Amino acid sequence: MTTVHFIGAGPGAADLITVRGRDLIAKCPVCLYAGSIVSPELLQYCPPGARIIDTAPMSLDEIEAEYLRAAAAGEDVARLHSGDLSVWSAVAEQIRRLEKHDIGYTMTPGVPAFAAAAASLGRELTIPAVAQSLVLTRVSGRASPMPNEETLARFGATGSTLAIHLAIHALEQVVAELTPLYGADCPVAIVAKASCPDERIVRGTLGDIEEKLAAAPIERTAIIFVGQTLAASGFRESSLYDASYQRRFRGRE
Repeated sequence: MTTVHFIGAGPGAADLITVRGRDLIAKCPVCLYAGSIVSPELLQYCPPGARIIDTAPMSLDEIEAEYLRAAAAGEDVARLHSGDLSVWSAVAEQIRRLEKHDIGYTMTPGVPAFAAAAASLGRELTIPAVAQSLVLTRVSGRASPMPNEETLARFGATGSTLAIHLAIHALEQVVAELTPLYGADCPVAIVAKASCPDERIVRGTLGDIEEKLAAAPIERTAIIFVGQTLAASGFRESSLYDASYQRRFRGRE
């Protein structure tokens, strides 16, 4: 029986993939990958003679046909998607079609882009008494409109740290909607192509980030972070490691 292994291929760097994901790639005679955003270096893990297919120019029907071809040949498939499978991966619609044909599948998580970007910034995105929530969101686009209730204004009203994906083209909108909520001096960081050799980071505030980006535009694959955690310094320390904080693993009276 054929199994399609959906694998989170990580944010870009070829070594930011799980051991499980790497090993699955090595076992599959067929590999489908999103060539527009998945690092081609990951293809080095494919076995010799593997049939490798770039799905960037393909429709969902054409991808489905490749799954059916593999199933007819009894071949397992490694299906690589950038980042992690749980958000904006378009995996759900593929799973629906696999289930229609009674083709089995597995899901292997990957390193999400926001996590790699935060590492590049050298920041924790949740800081005690500053922000304890991280909102992963985006703005409406041609491929997928946002639900009416999921707006930057609603999320911004909470004061949470925002990681805004797929929105670099709408930076003006982001600034306009969030400045009244966070203030013009609120820190902003834009990370493009996190973990890749050509990674770029632009730091600023809601008041000056547009001007800074205009000097050297970024067109795609970027995350916009907004929130006070990006520059927090005089915050209180977590109680987790406080000497007087008793917890079951510390074993103190």
